[in-house]
Amino acid sequence: MKPDKILSLLGIAAKSGSVVSGEFATEKAVKDGKAYLVIVASDASDNTKKLFDNATAFYQVPMYLYADKESLGHFIGKEFRASLAITNEGLARSLEDKLKQMLATE
Repeated sequence: MKPDKILSLLGIAAKSGSVVSGEFATEKAVKDGKAYLVIVASDASDNTKKLFDNATAFYQVPMYLYADKESLGHFIGKEFRASLAITNEGLARSLEDKLKQMLATE
C-alpha cells in the first residue's frame, strides 16, 4: 500500500482529536455544525452514503467518498469506519484541497 497523503492527514487529525467517526457521531457532528468535512468509505452501504449525502447537502458540509472502511478505520486508530467527520476547520480545508487535487488527476 503506497503512502497516502490523505489517509496520513486523517491520522494526524485523529491524533489531534479533530476526528469523530462512526455513523451516529458523524451525523451528530454535521447536525451540530461541528463538521467541516465528511468522508464516507467508498465501500459503505448505499443507505449510509444516502444518509450523509442528504445530511451534508442540507447542512452544506463538503462530503467525499474515499478509501475503504478498513483503511479509514486503520488510519484513525480504530476498527472499520464507514464514515468520519473532521471537526477542525484548518485540517478540513487542507484535506479537502488534497482530495480535490487527487480527484482532478484521476
